[in-house]
Amino acid sequence: MNVNCSKSFVVVVLSVISSFLAHGQENIAGVRWNPFVNHKKTTQLPLARTTAHTLTLPFFEDFTGASIYPDSARWTDFQVFVNNTMGSNMISKGVATFDCLNSIGIPYDSFSNTTFRYADSLTSQPIDLSAVVPSDSLYLSFFYQPQGNGYYPLGQDSLQLYLKTRYGGFVKIWTTPGTTLTPFRQVMIPITDTLFLHGDFQFRFVNIAALYWSDANWNIDYIRLNTNRSATDTAIDDVGFTSSPGSLLNDYTSMPYRQFYGYQAAERSAQFVGKARNNSAASQTINYGIKARDLNTGSTLLPPTGSASILAPRTSVDVVFPNYTTAITPPGANDRVVFENTFYMDAPVAGSPTDNDTIVTHQVFDNYLAYDDGSAEKSYYLNLFPTLPGKIAVEYHLNQPDTLRGMAIYFGRQIPFAGYKAFSLIVYSELAGINGAMSDIKLYQQDLYSPGYADTVNHFWIYTFDEPLVLPAGTFYAGTMQPAESGSDSLYIGLDVNRVGGNHAYFNVLSSWSPSLVSGALMMRPILGGQVTGTLVNELKTTNSGWQVYPNPATDKIQFTDLGDAKPDYFITDIQGHKILSGILSGSKSVDISSLTPGIYFVNITAGGVTGAPQKLIKL
Repeated sequence: MNVNCSKSFVVVVLSVISSFLAHGQENIAGVRWNPFVNHKKTTQLPLARTTAHTLTLPFFEDFTGASIYPDSARWTDFQVFVNNTMGSNMISKGVATFDCLNSIGIPYDSFSNTTFRYADSLTSQPIDLSAVVPSDSLYLSFFYQPQGNGYYPLGQDSLQLYLKTRYGGFVKIWTTPGTTLTPFRQVMIPITDTLFLHGDFQFRFVNIAALYWSDANWNIDYIRLNTNRSATDTAIDDVGFTSSPGSLLNDYTSMPYRQFYGYQAAERSAQFVGKARNNSAASQTINYGIKARDLNTGSTLLPPTGSASILAPRTSVDVVFPNYTTAITPPGANDRVVFENTFYMDAPVAGSPTDNDTIVTHQVFDNYLAYDDGSAEKSYYLNLFPTLPGKIAVEYHLNQPDTLRGMAIYFGRQIPFAGYKAFSLIVYSELAGINGAMSDIKLYQQDLYSPGYADTVNHFWIYTFDEPLVLPAGTFYAGTMQPAESGSDSLYIGLDVNRVGGNHAYFNVLSSWSPSLVSGALMMRPILGGQVTGTLVNELKTTNSGWQVYPNPATDKIQFTDLGDAKPDYFITDIQGHKILSGILSGSKSVDISSLTPGIYFVNITAGGVTGAPQKLIKL
């Protein structure tokens, strides 16, 4: 092969490899954590539902209530998550989501990720069927969907239905294996065996979940149990909302009011767009509208404003509501402002459920910038090369100068726990190769932190900066850096998959920035304005590990202590995560650092294949 041909071949191969590797560095996974439910365990967790409430026919449930738990009037347990975000193209507003998380929102097994087990269950209150006979044509029907907006259940997973016999036991009568996303499907179950026709009848949904790398999400909706039905009785005479209309804002979902007021023309969306579905077999005319008020003062922002539309049978359509301007002036520049938007429609089908005819949302203006809606359906993470750091940066804009005080981050829980993983917070004014920038311009960096899982109202972990950063109007980028050789790869960050539009995110795993190809919003929020308090002080200090280095600061040599008889590998990286020194510790367990230039470095060790949390080292 001639030299020129050989060089061309090498260039092509390296280009292909680089492209392949870059594409493979972004990954998504399940959230493995539900802070909405976790927070309720100390605030509103229901008491054990041991008191039976015997029900009579008909039984109906479409999960449109305000609670994240199933209604205790109909259900005996509370392991599933009732929500309006996990379903895809729902039958009506609200679904019950089955996953691998228990009633307080954490994994059933927090230490093993290779287990198959029974996970969530949903059991009805007792239903009196003592007067029902086989000729009454009793049917139980429901809609189910694998994955939805979450993570798909593996083939070994399954969703199952059990019926309670007159002798007290439960018998499995239906099951379906896990698969990737499909539309909601209706199941019709005839109940004719007298074994089930008794006064203490119950039915129970259960999912078997593979805890390996999936959250095994299933959604259930629109459950009906009644007599005088048939296998063809699949029609639903109901019209309702299936998803919430979007934000009042054009791009952000939340921002400080001072960054909005005076800039409404650019920041306000043209209109609200929601989705409604006509589940009936005939066209339906709906009258729908919106009204809005300021929650702080109670003043009207938009009086009831209505419109009408014709919905074809069994179709979902976008419904458009007008947006509005505001002249509200808060008492202080940093005050929180909340607008309440009520979207409503009439009930065109007589006798149909009405809970799904109204949606109430809150437009929050607070001390942060957000692209997400506050709920994570999946997790986002980077696969790192061992010798290179991994960086994530999200683009934000300011309409006027402001002060950056820290970052709020929503982390996805991992198995095993990821509390030992380390990252730095970095703020840039420019990223090399992005929007015409020639190089990175770093404005601030703070080291090192570990992920936190906040049991708070808004579920984000707040990291405060030691020094506030004053930013001009315009664009800035904020995100994380995971050091090389630190065991910090695959750090899960919450991903809101309901985000519409660009995700504004960039990643760097091969020493260059690339636009993210993952749809959704990374749940990282810059905190602006006045003084803020961190969720907890969880910066990684040298005392957090069993081993230590001294002296620190150091000039020529450092000494490792508390290693026992171990002879681990050591490595020292610079502030960007690049490896500077490495070797095996033995004998005196000291390392010569005289060749390093003065500055901040990170020291870590690997023993028995396990890498610990890095420790900060100051070289004088």
